[in-house]
Amino acid sequence: MSTASQPALAQVLLASARHIHDVLNGASLTDCLAQTDSHVRAASQAHSFYCLRHLGLAQELRRLLVPRQPKDGVLDALILQSLLLTDVAVRVQMDREAFADRPETPVYSVHTVVDQAVEAAQSQRALRPFKNLLNAVLRRFIRERTALLEQALKKPVAQWNHPLWWIQRLQKAYPNDWQRILTVANIPAPLTLRVNQRKCSVPRLLALLEQAEISAWSPGHETVILEHARPVHQIPAFDLGWWSVQDASAQIAGRLLPVADGMRVLDACAAPGGKTAHLLEQADVHMVALDSDAQRLQRVSENLQRLGVDGPNVSVLAAPAQELTEWWDGELFDAILADVPCTAAGIVRRHPDIRWLRRESDIKSTAQLQQQILGALWSTLKPGGHLLYVTCSIFPEEGQQQLDRFLGRTSDAVLLPQSPLQVLPQQETPTQTGGDGFFYALLQKSVP
Repeated sequence: MSTASQPALAQVLLASARHIHDVLNGASLTDCLAQTDSHVRAASQAHSFYCLRHLGLAQELRRLLVPRQPKDGVLDALILQSLLLTDVAVRVQMDREAFADRPETPVYSVHTVVDQAVEAAQSQRALRPFKNLLNAVLRRFIRERTALLEQALKKPVAQWNHPLWWIQRLQKAYPNDWQRILTVANIPAPLTLRVNQRKCSVPRLLALLEQAEISAWSPGHETVILEHARPVHQIPAFDLGWWSVQDASAQIAGRLLPVADGMRVLDACAAPGGKTAHLLEQADVHMVALDSDAQRLQRVSENLQRLGVDGPNVSVLAAPAQELTEWWDGELFDAILADVPCTAAGIVRRHPDIRWLRRESDIKSTAQLQQQILGALWSTLKPGGHLLYVTCSIFPEEGQQQLDRFLGRTSDAVLLPQSPLQVLPQQETPTQTGGDGFFYALLQKSVP
């Protein structure tokens, strides 16, 4: 039964199935959720995240149970999601304590999952003829679960829940770390904050969180990690601009790029503005925040205003970074942050749809765009100035290989000893910062 505050599971299953269907057809989960009815949005997000983190297993189980893929994509997605929830329900039935502290995992009784999955199909005219199929598939899975899981998990995609090409590339690039990388990718990331040092301090924020009975810790620097995620407006001092949400690995950018009062600084791919704000929190610089997406730049402006780091010395411009004639006024920069577009392979913990949206050919196309941007931005940097090249990727083509190509053709580029730095995804603990996967390279333009 549903209440005014809690939607029926059947409604959530249907909304989530549409999300999964749309992701498999090229839509981002963020866009899907933005178009979802507010009554089911939060619950369907939790279900969609869980399903996408275990989609490889779900697809293999569906192949074993329904060898011919249903022509109706929403039906297929409903089957995939229902199989995963049924598996969780069976495991909870066997060991409730194993799921006692896993709020990211939707947990229901076995009977409820089967009943509500059938109800979801019954509620849609196009799916109604398949409700008996769905019921039979789930009941067979319950009966034969152990054997089916054993057979499914023989396939790498089912075992690691990533596309096969992705797994193979990581095996080649990181022969000693690929299993850990894939394992961490399926562990939900915590909510990580960056303290605005102009307004607050880490001890002060931790004390405020403790007063609000929010468990958190700091692994160092300006970083604070919450034990359990929650909406930002439920966390003290958000509207006061005392902190921003930013992954610990992303915060490295603000510490690597040297900035000082009066410098002319460019953030070349600024949206949504986390790194822009971090630099402005550290020094009174003349900042140009550039991004090709005018709509996302609105969020940059909002973030800077909330944090109190906007002002007459901050310019927000919409243009492609590599098209200098569209935005550059000819005045050289002292420092440039080039957080270039990439496959985002390093942030799949927070965005589990990325692994299913990307194609292997995307790596080559993004690497070409990165090369264009890097070459264009270098010409706008003063001799003696610094450029920090950043990607949220773990594929070498977008990191080390890109850097090697640039250094090979750019005689006045010097790689500083602070980098290159390939940060691999790592789980956060009270003694370990953790964070997403990023590549950093700090370059200086030599003085003639």
